[in-house]
Amino acid sequence: MSGPVPGTPSLLRAINDRAALRVLLDRGPLTRPEIGTLTGLSKPTASQLLARLQEAGLVVLDGVREGLPGRTAEVYRINPAAAYVGALDVTPGRIEARVADITGTVVGEHTLPTPRRPGGELVERLSAALEGASPPDRLRQVVIGVQAALDPSTGALGYATAKDMPGWQIPGLVPALAEGLGVPVAVENDVNLAALAEQAHGAALGHPDFVLLWADEGIGAAVVLGGRMHRGATGGAGEVGYMPTPGAPTAREAGRYANHGYQALTGGPAVLRLLRSYGVRGADFRQAVANAVRAAESAARGGGDARRAEDARAGLRDIAARLAVGLAAITSVLDPGLIVLAGGMVLAGGEPLRELVEHELHALTIPRPRLRLSSVEGNPVLAGALDLALDLARAEVFGFTPDTVRAATTPA
Repeated sequence: MSGPVPGTPSLLRAINDRAALRVLLDRGPLTRPEIGTLTGLSKPTASQLLARLQEAGLVVLDGVREGLPGRTAEVYRINPAAAYVGALDVTPGRIEARVADITGTVVGEHTLPTPRRPGGELVERLSAALEGASPPDRLRQVVIGVQAALDPSTGALGYATAKDMPGWQIPGLVPALAEGLGVPVAVENDVNLAALAEQAHGAALGHPDFVLLWADEGIGAAVVLGGRMHRGATGGAGEVGYMPTPGAPTAREAGRYANHGYQALTGGPAVLRLLRSYGVRGADFRQAVANAVRAAESAARGGGDARRAEDARAGLRDIAARLAVGLAAITSVLDPGLIVLAGGMVLAGGEPLRELVEHELHALTIPRPRLRLSSVEGNPVLAGALDLALDLARAEVFGFTPDTVRAATTPA
């Protein structure tokens, strides 16, 4: 039986280097004494470490900081040009691209509309979106968010038809995209990426077990257990839009990928029809939900049409009840401590709709998980894709082993 392997000088140097890089990423520019204090390293070790990192192009000087009379200290920071990463959010209507340096600072963005009649090769469209964001240098990693799920056993894209995502049904999808774009590529479900963003700096920060429900044109969910993304055997964990739900047609009647189950009751088109039946109008379901909230709140403040307000409140309660039925099934199986509500529909309803959903859910289940609205600003799918791209690039460039990488690439 062999004993523990002693730490070699090179291993100890690598550990120290990673510790210093981590505090520089977390804290920003620091002096050598500050780095030494935060990492527990001696002055000579910290000096040698910074010299190594400067020589490797990972750390650069960031000026000097004045201290006591006659004393100054050099300030060091991560070299932003050490690596660049790209993130893509692909939907039927557009491809949104974002490029950042290794520190996470966004240096370019671009939106490429998807033509009504998709033409050209898939790699060409993705490449054009990235080029439109004007990366300063070669990208080290690209993460692509899609409205589908990658089957970990086959590498093929599932839960989407060729009509939904034309050009994506190709053998060896990820290697083919990586070869075509000339950069390592990861393909991830869009709702999973939104959950990663909430976990990193949103409503789920500090919560190792939570479910994110995405309610928009379509319905989807992401499941995080023990801090790790749960994908299931085929990558379809969280594809709750297809979940059989009372009052909705099933796959047997409607077809495997047709509009059925939870989606048929709570997707954007269904919500728009429902609110119109209550006399609430809107150009689309998001606007209709927002109009319903405004109508209900105006009567509460003593203004507006009381009858119209009551109809709007009834419509919102109906939407909440439908959403709660699906969440009750999820809660009964997973017992999450937190449910994050995201997507255009629930964000249009805001706090009034969240309260209604929580009330309806707690009436149906023994567990009473907290419900919070998404707090990630902007596009949470793109934010999650960028977070994952940065983690993957930092793992390569800095030698990190970050939790987010494990959560996003290891099936639970």
